[in-house]
Amino acid sequence: MGKKRVIKKGGESSDTGDAAKPKSGEGRSEHRMVRGIAHIEATYNNTLISISDEHGNVIGQSSAGAIGFSGTKKATPFAAARVAEAVIEKVRRSGLQEVIVRVKGVGSGRDSAIRALANQGLTIVSIKDITPLPHNGPRAKKVRRV
Repeated sequence: MGKKRVIKKGGESSDTGDAAKPKSGEGRSEHRMVRGIAHIEATYNNTLISISDEHGNVIGQSSAGAIGFSGTKKATPFAAARVAEAVIEKVRRSGLQEVIVRVKGVGSGRDSAIRALANQGLTIVSIKDITPLPHNGPRAKKVRRV
């Protein structure tokens, strides 16, 4: 079963399959937005940053592993700063000027990721910590000693 083609009167053919539709991410460069939400997840092993519009639709995202860091280097403040710069480069053409920062996790890349966002020329409207905290649920695991 190949693609179905419709021949028009002018002799040109057009595809009616999925090839005519723009792929996800291709049409978003025209989407102009001034304010976005920067979601920073800083864990003990990695730092993930995604920037979404105010409705929660992700415009660009990256992580320390995607940049090229491996092992324990992914959780460093330097890696978090490089991730923030990479994400800003991805969403630069959408006209982003202001961000609301939401930080989750206890990793060492929290502060440096926020500073890197500010150094890239973005105005930080607010910073909110959304790290999940238990209201006394089940017994916690023993703390790892190194």
